[in-house]
Amino acid sequence: MEINEIKAVIEGVLFATGDAVSVDKLMEVAECDKDSILAAAEKLASDYKKKDRGIELTRVEDKLQLCTKTELYPYLQKIAKNKREYQLTDVQLETLSIVAYKQPVTKLQVENIRGVNSDHAVNRLVEYGLIKELGRLDAPGRPLLFGTTDDFLRAFGVDSLDDLPEIAPEHVEEFREEAEEEAEERLSVKI
Repeated sequence: MEINEIKAVIEGVLFATGDAVSVDKLMEVAECDKDSILAAAEKLASDYKKKDRGIELTRVEDKLQLCTKTELYPYLQKIAKNKREYQLTDVQLETLSIVAYKQPVTKLQVENIRGVNSDHAVNRLVEYGLIKELGRLDAPGRPLLFGTTDDFLRAFGVDSLDDLPEIAPEHVEEFREEAEEEAEERLSVKI
């Protein structure tokens, strides 16, 4: 199959699904190898970079997706008036950070790190589509495991979890000390 035919297959599949599709799935559908898919995807992405195009091809981990160019979002907001924008609170950002760096993680593990109940924050993050249930932990009570979604990666502009910034060891120690101080303060308030 020629590169233009592969481009057409990729474009058609991504447009029809409206979601990210793995390179492996595209290889299966187009009946070609990974290098051909990636070469066609690169050409397609280059075609979309022109100013007169409203969409772009994005890569999230090993998946491809068609998305509206970010500079066109104001126009989308005019047409999608029902679309809710959300602003993450400090609590939600803290919870999201824990899930992103510790995943798969249970709600109890998040609460142990934060030192407070995290039900509301976890539920909101699931509602916003930034985290999702990954299954259940093989332990008593079979608690739910949570991890980040592709929407999380897109929202924070990273291609994969490997691209998340590393936490410097000195900051880890500072965070641990702050958490211990907060825990002591809460304990003294309760007594």
